[in-house]
Amino acid sequence: MSTPATDKPIGRVVGTERKPNTAFTFNFWCTPDAPVGIGTIVVVRGESRTVWGVVTEGFGYNDLETPIYDYIGSDGVAEAESPTLRPEMHLYVASVLRQQPEEPVQPPPIAPVYLADELDVRMALRMDAFTPYAIPAGVYRNGETLSPITLDSRFLLGPDAGHLNVTGTSGLAAKTSAIMFLLQAIFQKLPGDESVAALLFNVKGGDLLFIDLPPEDGFLTEQDRRMYDVLGVVPRPFERVVYYAPFKQDRVNLNTLRSHPDLRYNVLPLHWGLKEVLDYTEVMLNRDDIDVKADAFLQFIKQRAVDPGKFEFDQEEQQAGAPAMMPVTNFAELSAWLDTVLRIAEKRGREAWRSHAYPTIRKVYNRLSNLTTRYRGLIGESGFISDLPERFEDRTVYVIDVSQLEQEEQDLIITRVIAELRKRMESHRLGVDHLIVVVDELNKYAPSFGKETYMLRTLLDITERGRYLGLVLFGAQQFRSQVERRVAGNCATSLYGRIEMEELAQPGYSVFGQAVKEKLAACEPGEVLVRHPHFTQPIFVRFPRPCFLRGSEGIRRYPPQEKPFDVAVWEVLRELDPALEYLQVKAVIDDLAAYSNGLDEDRVSEAMHRVLLERPEPSRVLERFRAHLPKKVASSILTSPTGLTGPAFNPANGEDFDPEDPFAGL
Repeated sequence: MSTPATDKPIGRVVGTERKPNTAFTFNFWCTPDAPVGIGTIVVVRGESRTVWGVVTEGFGYNDLETPIYDYIGSDGVAEAESPTLRPEMHLYVASVLRQQPEEPVQPPPIAPVYLADELDVRMALRMDAFTPYAIPAGVYRNGETLSPITLDSRFLLGPDAGHLNVTGTSGLAAKTSAIMFLLQAIFQKLPGDESVAALLFNVKGGDLLFIDLPPEDGFLTEQDRRMYDVLGVVPRPFERVVYYAPFKQDRVNLNTLRSHPDLRYNVLPLHWGLKEVLDYTEVMLNRDDIDVKADAFLQFIKQRAVDPGKFEFDQEEQQAGAPAMMPVTNFAELSAWLDTVLRIAEKRGREAWRSHAYPTIRKVYNRLSNLTTRYRGLIGESGFISDLPERFEDRTVYVIDVSQLEQEEQDLIITRVIAELRKRMESHRLGVDHLIVVVDELNKYAPSFGKETYMLRTLLDITERGRYLGLVLFGAQQFRSQVERRVAGNCATSLYGRIEMEELAQPGYSVFGQAVKEKLAACEPGEVLVRHPHFTQPIFVRFPRPCFLRGSEGIRRYPPQEKPFDVAVWEVLRELDPALEYLQVKAVIDDLAAYSNGLDEDRVSEAMHRVLLERPEPSRVLERFRAHLPKKVASSILTSPTGLTGPAFNPANGEDFDPEDPFAGL
């Protein structure tokens, strides 16, 4: 633990006519060898008043009036010694953190100045006022003395305030490390009667794919372990983690770097259908290509067909060849329904159907029909859904790996997940008291310029009302100045790592003095400037590296391994029937390849997903898998074409009806 600072004063408050003290800033001098610098916390002890402050600027003085005097006295020789030892001192400017008594608010007394010890740090930052709700954030270092710095969970997770924003140069500011350490501290130190979970997006390589595994030997330094000890946090990886990832193009292997056989036990697929994504056409489709008319028809589809799960045609439409009712529960059925609508309009020779223009219907049909191809592996034609749990579990981290996806797939996943969390927030269905959602590259999803997007509206709603309802945003970005002001402004707690001077020149950093800006520009990894509602001035804090396996080391130790196609299918089906043997599945797939002139992986993966959707009894899994595969059709030679008629038209999918086709009507 830390030891108290010496009782010997290091300087004295000074006020002059040219540089007077105020109720919020004061000046003090000290000798050049005093351990004082930018960010040092000091305390002024007067007879009737105690004032705590943090150093924000420093100056060096001697008794020379102008530099020319020293030049003349040295005869212009730099090595020359002055015949008289000139007095030298440092003058520092400190901003007031707290004073006692707090009323009346007055300038500090002309009194000795001391370095703050651990008790002084607690008093200066008002940490004594929220001890039951304290969350360790790092340590304040004064020489070899380390003092714990804590945050008030009521102002970090709600309800009094909420949200965290982290800013810093990519790769140098350790933004992800700061957030992950804070999550570890929250999971361990949040009062036991409050439940909490976290949802993260892994967007870069394997950064967050091994957070449930211990780090390599020697990863934590002695200084790291000392900080953990001072903060009372046990250095250990996250104990409960669930990973999600979409399928690859083969739709059986998961598209993640955490695919080593030893680590697949807690990796689940992320797979959506029609209902899950139809609300997010704004993200999936080109907004310049979808006009108001197309928007209206999309809403018609959602409200009249997809939400009810079926569509009933009127009598006139049935007379034109439409069935009385068509199911609309997945993309395959939606495509069949749209095809039927187009055929009805063509047959009746009309330019519109139910007030929607034929060209508009055709445009929407073309745009929606290729979504399962563009987002292959994430969106399927069948109704198989694998999504986040309905209710989150206490002290559990959920990681969605999007690092291997194209940008449009990443955007859809992040937008839909956060939007769905907002809906759950509104209906109090999160399952925990606090759900922390971590979003990196916030300037991309909530930019300060351009049109207002679906994602921006969602983030605004979360930051404005989420703290009351249990949904908290931990956002990070390289350039805070490029983040929508209302999103960043609603974050009650902010961390600033190393920031380039070009960014520090933006108006949003004008609250910091020049010396603080220069220190920010030179911050080391593991050091951040903390702003928190209880702190009247920002404080420089150091934090230990989070205790889990780094992404690069995890990939080296557990290299990704893609499973052969038939093995991947078998392992998925075995989740429904643990007794299912590999050779049984392989035989079914080989039979299909034999009579189909080659293996059609799309048919196999579709059959697998249909079995997952049905979830039959274990004893029937293989039977249902075989039933969903195309059947072998017996051939015969026609001796005479006499009397042949064309096959019946099936309006359900716009194709010729074949009673032997197991996919007829789908």
